[in-house]
Order: sequence, then C-alpha cells, then structure tokens
Amino acid sequence: MKIRSKHTKENTPNNRDWKEKNKRYLIQLQKFLDAVDSIKEEELRNNIIAQMLKCDLILTELAEKEIQKYREEDA
Repeated sequence: MKIRSKHTKENTPNNRDWKEKNKRYLIQLQKFLDAVDSIKEEELRNNIIAQMLKCDLILTELAEKEIQKYREEDA
C-alpha cells in the first residue's frame, strides 16, 4: 500500500495524542481493521484501508482546526 509521504504521522506537525490515545477510537479502529482483514483480495483490502486512512486524516485535520479556533477564542 502506498500512501504519500505527506500523509504520515511523522510529517504532521500537530500533536495527535488526543486521538491516538483515545481508547474508544482505538477500539473502533481495531474493529475496522479486523473486519477488513477478512477481505481475501489484497489490493481491494489495501485500497479500503488507504481510503479510510485518508478520511481519518481529513477528519483529524478538521477537528484540530476547530480545537485551535476555540483555543484562540479563549486566549
């Protein structure tokens, strides 16, 4: 599976601990990966995982922008 290098944890400047240490998020992510694991066709499985990760990245960026906006309003 190829994901552009800009879409890696190491290349993102924001602190994502709020998400990546969240037990509910991790449980749901594991359930998704377990479900996708049952897909026999490797290319399809990899495409589904890559697409989900892209959606997750976009949602994370949106959430972080909202968090930053509220922090700036409180300052």
